[in-house]
Amino acid sequence: MVRIGKKVFWKLFGQYKGLRRELYVLFWGKAATNMGAMIWPMLTLILSNKLGMNAKEIASITITLGMIQFPVNLLGGKLADHCNKRNLIIICDLVTVICYLIAAVIPVSMTQILLFFTASVFQTMENPSYDALVADLSGTEDREKAYSLIYLGMNLGIILAPSIGGMLFQHHLGVAYAIDGLTTLSSTILIFLFIKDITPVTEKQKNVYEQEQHTQSTWKILWGQKTILFFLICWAVYQFSYTQFNFLIPLNMEALYDAKGAVYFGFITSLNGLVVILGTPVLTKAAGKLSDIQKLTLGQILVWFSLGMYLFIQGMLPMYYLSMVIFTVGEILTTLGSYPYLTRRIPASHRGRISSVSSLFLGAAAYSSQGMIGGIVEHGTLIQAWEWIAGIGAVGILLYLLLMVVDKRTYPLLYGQKK
Repeated sequence: MVRIGKKVFWKLFGQYKGLRRELYVLFWGKAATNMGAMIWPMLTLILSNKLGMNAKEIASITITLGMIQFPVNLLGGKLADHCNKRNLIIICDLVTVICYLIAAVIPVSMTQILLFFTASVFQTMENPSYDALVADLSGTEDREKAYSLIYLGMNLGIILAPSIGGMLFQHHLGVAYAIDGLTTLSSTILIFLFIKDITPVTEKQKNVYEQEQHTQSTWKILWGQKTILFFLICWAVYQFSYTQFNFLIPLNMEALYDAKGAVYFGFITSLNGLVVILGTPVLTKAAGKLSDIQKLTLGQILVWFSLGMYLFIQGMLPMYYLSMVIFTVGEILTTLGSYPYLTRRIPASHRGRISSVSSLFLGAAAYSSQGMIGGIVEHGTLIQAWEWIAGIGAVGILLYLLLMVVDKRTYPLLYGQKK
């Protein structure tokens, strides 16, 4: 049995062998940062339980502060394509650490929330550099494995954080902020010490769609590749539903279980991390023959089904865990498909900028989702909110099915066809 277990382990995790050393450092850096990711999952509950806000007020606060991130994201994308990505990540991380540590020693207040959002703005600024760096350090054929590895690292760290955060929520919230800051600092030290070479991978037969186009503007490239814009719309519709993980689900938990809702939500979030750890290498291997679009469509279907379950499982605690398992499988497939899809179809010279544009689409979807669903919860019922989420998720499935057809016509070389 031990020998069989080892064989299975190496079959699953051995697929990550042979990647650039810097990718393994980014993996551990993401893991270290997310070991302290205790505040984001609890943000809705902090605003609701600690500061006494209702659903609509929470949505207004997060949308207003989130809007600030949009120009910062574009700036981060431009800097990623023109500056040293490693150094940009380090600088942004240091500002984040300072904000977290200050927030740790002050009382729960809007000042503390503003410090948290300032930290998140700088994390937003560095995200295009992270995304572009993963693509730079991996070849076209290794792209799924590289993003799978980084995603695995993110969730390896977060597996215990929400549960610990849920237990600290009631009386020791400052400790959660401190842990966030210290773990981010440890990640920064790893990147500073062990990432030196960020020279992009050179390939003998480079994907023609990734050829650099330094003279073209970002908007000209996007307007010339309307299929990419259509993909971003599809991804945004997915994000509209996915956002309810950290918005409507915790509100649902609090409505049913009061303060214990934070604990239950922490357990559900930790289950999400556990399934990612176990499921990412399995699905990376099992879905290897699926196209990017097929992964994205299947991911959309599973997320739609899992969130739609909330129409029928209110008050049935064990069913929340089943829903989260299905939700997480959909999340994994979407992660395996999204950035590999995007980076295979855009010029390498614009990875950072187009990554930031994609974040604008996702951010707009997330904040509009919170605003709309927050208003429904305020003036209607939770069930009505879940009905809207189910309907919009169904639209997302139809959009991805249409993208399948359009993409094959636009990028025939990726399907082994001639132009």
